Amino acid sequence: MKRILRYIIAIIFIISGFVKAVDVKGFSFKLEEYFSPDVFNINFLENYALEIAVFVVALELILGLMLLMKIKLKTTLLSLIALCIFFAFLTFYSAYFNKVTDCGCFGDAIKFTPWQSFWKDMALLFGLVILWFLNKKSDTLNNEKGCLKMPFLWLGIFASAYIIYHGFAHEPLIDFRDYKIGVDMNVEKQKIAANPSEFKTSYTLKNSKTGEEKVVGQDDYVNQKQYWEEGTPWQIQSGKEVSILVKQGYNSAIDHFKLENANGNDVTNQILHLPKVYLVFSYKPEKMDTYDRDTIEHLEALTLDGSKIFGISTKPNVFPYVENLTMDGTAIKTIARSNPFVLVLENGKIKEKKSLEDFLKH
Repeated sequence: MKRILRYIIAIIFIISGFVKAVDVKGFSFKLEEYFSPDVFNINFLENYALEIAVFVVALELILGLMLLMKIKLKTTLLSLIALCIFFAFLTFYSAYFNKVTDCGCFGDAIKFTPWQSFWKDMALLFGLVILWFLNKKSDTLNNEKGCLKMPFLWLGIFASAYIIYHGFAHEPLIDFRDYKIGVDMNVEKQKIAANPSEFKTSYTLKNSKTGEEKVVGQDDYVNQKQYWEEGTPWQIQSGKEVSILVKQGYNSAIDHFKLENANGNDVTNQILHLPKVYLVFSYKPEKMDTYDRDTIEHLEALTLDGSKIFGISTKPNVFPYVENLTMDGTAIKTIARSNPFVLVLENGKIKEKKSLEDFLKH
């Protein structure tokens, strides 16, 4: 039992670390959400989100490998217990206060709600504590016979380092996102339209006479006159409405792919039906890498066949020399892991996606 439990927990940590390592920049975006003013309000850490993401992912992978191979068991178990407590705190906070809707524990490979993530962390923590006591009882916590295993550990570390490096220097080695090469975005949008998610709104009401507050669903609010008839003491509290999912439809991040021109008009449909289009994205225009006339001339040489090129960012007039469109910053981060980034579409089908630097090399 002790060995099986150790293997199971180790493999979970390795898988969790691997899917985050593949797309470490995506995990850093998730950490930025935790550090934002709406959650923990520690803004200065947002500038170090990528470094923290790399550290956490590396720690998770290395500790998972050490547990699997039973290397420095006492130190490994204590470190994993501390890591679980840290993650449990994050997931409980985001779940209880409904702050971060996806913890990013398994990257884009497996989606967990905050509560699912919290109970997963608690289950792992419980398993680690059991392992601690089982090994303490059999006096194997201080078993340091791991010399022969160290070459395998270092091999795992070097492999992890390469995966992490490739993830933030280029594109993820394995793409778990909805924006994979080969995806037809027009087909995806048709699936979303045919099977939409359904939401219902709940209102927070306050009794002006007694000060009592209660949360009432929209159906109950409509059906019970005491809440809305003339002279009622119950008043809807502005800003405290809650939208509750009652039916999960076809779920795809492509639902948030929405482009607007300088006049504020939605041009998404036109873009997705162009024979060929080059979309250059930037989620942080103020920190965008070099984008000059030489770059544009290189891109324009690819459009001699009549294809189009657009610059897309969170605000207008970011990209000189080309027509600018705007898009939500979070939606851009779902597509782009580099700043700037190129997405090539043919009639809405994703044909290529690379950092602008890598794209210009080919």
